[in-house]
Amino acid sequence: MGSCLTDSQRIRLDRVSFAYTAGGRPILNDVSIEIPVGKVTALLGASGGGKTTVLRLLSGQYCAHAGRVDVFGTDVTDLPHAALYALRRRMGMLFQFGALFTDMSVFDNVAFPLREHTQLPDPMVRDIVLMKLNAVGLRGARDLMPSEISGGMARRVALARGIALDPQLMMYDEPFAGLDPISLGTAAKLIRELNDALGMTSVLVSHDVDETLAMADHVVILANGGVAIQGSPAQVRASHDPLIRQFIGGHATGPVQFHHPAVDLVTDLLGEANA
Repeated sequence: MGSCLTDSQRIRLDRVSFAYTAGGRPILNDVSIEIPVGKVTALLGASGGGKTTVLRLLSGQYCAHAGRVDVFGTDVTDLPHAALYALRRRMGMLFQFGALFTDMSVFDNVAFPLREHTQLPDPMVRDIVLMKLNAVGLRGARDLMPSEISGGMARRVALARGIALDPQLMMYDEPFAGLDPISLGTAAKLIRELNDALGMTSVLVSHDVDETLAMADHVVILANGGVAIQGSPAQVRASHDPLIRQFIGGHATGPVQFHHPAVDLVTDLLGEANA
């Protein structure tokens, strides 16, 4: 018999709506997503579909205009600053392209959250940093500067920094963007292994369909401001929905159109000429 989640464990969006401006186009409209605890959840969808917005809502960077955003049973919407700051200590984030501090060494980048959020003595900080760097295969690069390492290595350093505080929730924003096939495979393997070894819950935003479906436990595809489908990778692959088939197959034609809605081209050109 499986155990039931308590409210203090839940991570979910409950009928959430969000737009960047009042009265503007809704990025998310009445969206409900349950993030399985201890699993890797992938957020997929076309550009501008709200994937990164979900991460920013979970971390309290954005406030939902309607609905609840529960992280460990706490609604992060309009949470007081001190309480939000404390909650974020239980989260880790891997930003697009790593976002390392360019004037800090690899070691100091990973040590930064430990020095910022804890009172640990320097010898313990050193040990933790070396263990985290060892987990991503870069203990030998600790004295290098970000300008001296490759893009793939920078992403792994950023991952080590993200897990420095042993977060319960780890979020990844396009961790595979710009990586060569070897680095991409290495990053995917690390995300999967670290999630399982540390008992984390991971939420991953990606455009790399094949690699993501191969390593995720749960998949959510966002489209048109809502959830097009959510379920296991096998359930997503088996879907007969035209939008899902177009996205998974990367087809140019389908429900998602290449052209933004506009008047007929000839009409547009003639109208400009007669102006």
